[in-house]
Amino acid sequence: MTDATAKTVARILLDHKAVLLQPNDPFTWASGIKSPIYTDNRQLMSYPEARKVVSQALATLIKTNYPEVTVIAGTATAGIPHAAWVSDLLNLPMIYVRSKAKDHGRQSQIEGFLKPDDKIVLIDDLISTGGSVLEAAKAVEQTHKVLGVASIFTYAFQSATDNFANAKLPYHSLADYPTLIQTAAEDGRFSAEEIEKLNIWHQHYAQN
Repeated sequence: MTDATAKTVARILLDHKAVLLQPNDPFTWASGIKSPIYTDNRQLMSYPEARKVVSQALATLIKTNYPEVTVIAGTATAGIPHAAWVSDLLNLPMIYVRSKAKDHGRQSQIEGFLKPDDKIVLIDDLISTGGSVLEAAKAVEQTHKVLGVASIFTYAFQSATDNFANAKLPYHSLADYPTLIQTAAEDGRFSAEEIEKLNIWHQHYAQN
């Protein structure tokens, strides 16, 4: 994506509290990591104009990087609404992928119809290490071709880069952590000292 698009998306995430930054009062992630950032892109569902901008940017990203796509897939649960909006914009079929197969009924992990020659792009809202979306990709790849992954935001951790490289699967995000912090600094949302704390945290964890 262009720098302008990345910054536009970053501002949307900050303005609508889809991404929260607390350099002086860090969040505790499920992993136990103390982090100055918390991401919840589900917030975008409540803001029609903002989600339209993000959906159009995702559609453009997918058309640019995955021109062969025939089906848009959402990861359960956060990727589902974004996949629905993007598939509508691109006039393509949609499926979604559960974290595991149901234990009743048809015992499906993949919901929706796929033709044998379909080529799928997976949409997730956030890339941290990439683990969950790569597991979803594995499920789809048992029967169909996955072209790659598109996401709204990534922490830009080296672990994610390594995990996607090992899976031989490309991924592209609309905005990343460095762009988010740069945008926050340009907008004067935080003091210089707070911006430094946000950058230092990322420098420490990005390479792990």
